[in-house]
Amino acid sequence: MLFDIVSFFPRAVMQGVPLLFGGTGEIITEKSGNLNLGIPGIMYVGGICGVIGAFLYEQSTVELNSALAILIPVLSCLLGSLLMGLLYCFLTVTLRANQNVTGLAMTTFGIGIGNFFGGSLIKLTDAEVPSIALSATSRVFSKSLPFADSLGWFGKMFLSYGFLAYAAVIIALITSYVINKTRVGLNLRAVGESPATADAAGINVNRYKYIATCVGSMIAGLGGLYYVMDYACGVWSNDAFGDRGWLAIALVIFSIWRPNLAIIASILFGGLYIVYLYIPAGTQLYMMELYKMLPYLVTIIVLVVVSMRKKRENEPPAALGLAYFREER
Repeated sequence: MLFDIVSFFPRAVMQGVPLLFGGTGEIITEKSGNLNLGIPGIMYVGGICGVIGAFLYEQSTVELNSALAILIPVLSCLLGSLLMGLLYCFLTVTLRANQNVTGLAMTTFGIGIGNFFGGSLIKLTDAEVPSIALSATSRVFSKSLPFADSLGWFGKMFLSYGFLAYAAVIIALITSYVINKTRVGLNLRAVGESPATADAAGINVNRYKYIATCVGSMIAGLGGLYYVMDYACGVWSNDAFGDRGWLAIALVIFSIWRPNLAIIASILFGGLYIVYLYIPAGTQLYMMELYKMLPYLVTIIVLVVVSMRKKRENEPPAALGLAYFREER
């Protein structure tokens, strides 16, 4: 039984890290009152921008520098995700476009951008398999702590991950602290709950919405970078992300808009996402498909339970998804 847990837990964590990045980014965004359903597209853009940066660097050098192999893809990822966040804010905050429609359009746009540039790079490599392999960069990203192997099951379960996995947990904890314990977080929550009241109190509503959405987008983009460089071992193939972006949005609801809870919830989601791989051989195909539905089913159950309790602290921001018209204040 111990062997099963030791083999299952790291896989669940690695599945959950992209969800944690995406979920944390979306929580920050939603706390400002912006409902960004473009997170799947932003994660896709973050992944492909990191791939482009890593690809160009690997092609330009013979000997890989570990610092640059990390810095270039991360900065490329953050820049691409930032541009997506700025585009979303321009449409929804400045032009006051419908947030639901804009988010869905951003998802389609982001996936299209990723597939276009991914396909272009695949053609440049002339690879027989339609994918890009950045194995040298991936080794740097997935390098675990040197003493993890010597600590047995503890090292494998908790210390065998790349630096981005630990960064995801740290970012979630910092986000939780900032939102709940600082003046910036108080102002952010005020903007999300009642932008008119926040505006009357002297808080720049548009600035908070822009900053929160852009920071959230950059964090979500790191989820795409982690998936490619660490989980997928540096291999990019078009349409490989599956539904992880949507699971990240479901994670926000499951964790009731709390980044610290999202850490545990992401591991649970990661485990539910791969639990079908551990069911006995010979199981009917329809049962495997039912197992794949578990993350979404659990999210619906949590949403129902939270709605029945009607605790204000467990509900989304009151102004979530609503455009703010200052003239109507």
